[in-house]
Amino acid sequence: MGKVVIMDHPLIRHKIGFIRRKDTGTKEFRETISEIAMLICYEATRDLKLQQVEIETPICHTTVEELSGKKLAVIPILRAGLGMVDGMLNLIPAAKVGHIGLYRDPETSMPVEYYCKIPADCAEREIFVVDPMLATGGSAAAAVTMLKERGCKHIHFLCIIAAPKGIEVMQAAHPDVDLFVGALDEKLNDHNYIVPGLGDAGDRIFGTK
Repeated sequence: MGKVVIMDHPLIRHKIGFIRRKDTGTKEFRETISEIAMLICYEATRDLKLQQVEIETPICHTTVEELSGKKLAVIPILRAGLGMVDGMLNLIPAAKVGHIGLYRDPETSMPVEYYCKIPADCAEREIFVVDPMLATGGSAAAAVTMLKERGCKHIHFLCIIAAPKGIEVMQAAHPDVDLFVGALDEKLNDHNYIVPGLGDAGDRIFGTK
């Protein structure tokens, strides 16, 4: 079973408290989402493999450690996931970026793919799927399924706020995927919004309320 890591860092908890406030403006909300994504990325990349490389410093010859093995890719789920990309790239600027677009069918409530563009070599990459909110888990599970169908094997999912239902659905659908969660909230309401949550992340990031 993939691990579920709930962040307990004071900076993350403080920043999530700030974006929960309904009077936090679009600019501040967007910037803070990016900062939280960077902090979660720091934790999610903790197990990346290192290799020793010989270099010359201005003083002498020495051995240092560099990332080895698989390259990285960040895959946001459109559109709210876009708000987490820049923060991730601040830490891993060499990562490639793909995009997955899903919408919920109003009659079946099932996620439907409308866009998928990922790096051609994604099967060889360590994949970080990002979406601020993990509510019902339907879109996240569908996105990971789409990536697996395209040969991706090493997949991690990062979100800022999750509901217990979303985590349950992801673990049932993709028990091999690690989940990195900024905060675990109480429940979903009748409209499948996370409670207490922060409202619609996409609207708040892009100012389309």
